Amino acid sequence: MIKRRKTKTVKIGTVKIGSRYPIVIQSMTKVPTVDVARCVKQIKQLVNAGCRLMRLAVPRRADTDAFAKIVQKVDIPLIADVHFSANRAIEAIEAGAAKIRLNPGNIKNLKDIIRIIDAAKMHKIAIRIGVNEASIRDLKKEPVPAQKRTALMLKEMKSYIRLFESRNFNSLVLSAKSSDVVRTIEINRAISETFDYPIHLGLTHAGLPEDARMPSAIALGTLLAEGIGDTIRVSVAGNPVEEVEIAKQILITLGLYKRSNPELIVCPTCARSEIDVIKLARQVEKAISRIDKPLRIAVMGCVVNGPGEAADAELAICAAKNKGYIYRNGRKVSAVPESKIIPALLEELQKI
Repeated sequence: MIKRRKTKTVKIGTVKIGSRYPIVIQSMTKVPTVDVARCVKQIKQLVNAGCRLMRLAVPRRADTDAFAKIVQKVDIPLIADVHFSANRAIEAIEAGAAKIRLNPGNIKNLKDIIRIIDAAKMHKIAIRIGVNEASIRDLKKEPVPAQKRTALMLKEMKSYIRLFESRNFNSLVLSAKSSDVVRTIEINRAISETFDYPIHLGLTHAGLPEDARMPSAIALGTLLAEGIGDTIRVSVAGNPVEEVEIAKQILITLGLYKRSNPELIVCPTCARSEIDVIKLARQVEKAISRIDKPLRIAVMGCVVNGPGEAADAELAICAAKNKGYIYRNGRKVSAVPESKIIPALLEELQKI
């Protein structure tokens, strides 16, 4: 079991986050906020996929007006993503945001920040201080060397937090993101060592779905394995449902999310295999696709690892030449010809 880093608890609408609670998956709408119907439809799709917090961009007054309508039509806490404008932040708070996200790189005026803090306190909502590497640099000055950017992000975070704490505001969630995997890991380690507020994990942008899986798994997986992180978002240039699916897979792999469907374990195959294991595994995958129980099912191609994997699975197939042995909870229950493997597996599934 991974030992979570201890944090404060922060309430975001009906959702509590922090080390005492399960890690929460977030996503963000990818249609115009002013298109209320499409936003509501996308939010409901994401809720069905496993998302528990949703963020919406509100760059204009029309967006905060739409935000107020969307809040009334969904059953999930909504977060307003605010950049540059204190007015948008306050409008979003008054519109029913359960949390707002502020970027220290984009809102620096002291009076504006205090106005936002006071409004958030009045409405009893949370604020995420979200530092992005790309937005804290002054592009009019000399570029900040890569090796100094982690320290610069932490400095921005510290100065912002001091201001919030001086106003007795501690319903804070922290995040620091980069498109660079190593710097994302470094800055979140530094934040976790410095503060005890919940941390939201993510990369600023991970790429197209096929390119986003690896950097997201490495960055988020590394931090989660160290007990760092209380909410996560996988940023994908594509359907946001894919973000949730990737996030769930990362959490499931680390034992941080209870799966609701079967886990299929398949041996990589080698010269010992005397059956087409990949073809067989695809047949099994199709056969179990509608099952909604968290079972472990193994498809193995020989006797080297087969019996051991079978012992750890509710159901297993250990394939041999022209036949397969069916195991249930580590006990061999039948030996059937290759053509009967799938029916025999389904028969055992019915018993379960």
